[in-house]
Amino acid sequence: MTSRKSVLVLGGSSDIGRATARAFAKAGYDVALAGRDAAALSPDAADLHARYAIEASTQVFDVLDIASFESFVAGLPALPDVVISIVGLLGVQQDAESDLVHATTIMRSNYEGPSLILGLFAQKFLGRGHGTVVGVSSVAGDRGRASNYVYGSAKAGFSAFLSGLRARASRGGVHVVTVKPGFVRTKMTEGMKLIGPLTVEAPVVGDAILGAVENKTDVIYVSGIWRLVMLIIKTLPEAVFKKLKF
Repeated sequence: MTSRKSVLVLGGSSDIGRATARAFAKAGYDVALAGRDAAALSPDAADLHARYAIEASTQVFDVLDIASFESFVAGLPALPDVVISIVGLLGVQQDAESDLVHATTIMRSNYEGPSLILGLFAQKFLGRGHGTVVGVSSVAGDRGRASNYVYGSAKAGFSAFLSGLRARASRGGVHVVTVKPGFVRTKMTEGMKLIGPLTVEAPVVGDAILGAVENKTDVIYVSGIWRLVMLIIKTLPEAVFKKLKF
């Protein structure tokens, strides 16, 4: 029986999910990758096992299928030490302004689903007396912008949920981390005009998440410059802010 710590990565097929799994595997954690297509995750699990000599497995998980959450958690071989939600959907703001189905999917993918599954894990961890919950939110949730307010509002809700969960769970030995990556060069941002100094690669995010878990940090901006940028943006008067074209 292994004595290694274990991590469950929800959204394991994403670029950030894969990078985070590698960071934890390299640090000696057993890794479970979860996503809608477990078969597609099998090569990644096999690579992690071969490369880092850890146990790696896959699980089927759909963040929109809330009815399956309790059976998903109950069906795990064991509760992990760490659970990380990297699930998210950027969507298309212009479509979401008139397509209620698209807007609903963005909101559920970024707020409802991730919040409910992490809340469920936190409850299990509290019963056990230890564990770490990590939610990957976004700087977009720090203030609503005209260009992505459907996505941003969902991330704002997710950040608020994690903040409250952290305050509650800390009383029972459970740590909750909020991660705000900023711009990350991934498949999801392909085609977007990213600002070089504000953009990081997925492995940087994975390493930052590992560091936050092991150092018991509460909230991290993966690139420190984003903390300053968002501080400025949040303090702009509304009359000025609504005239900005971003």
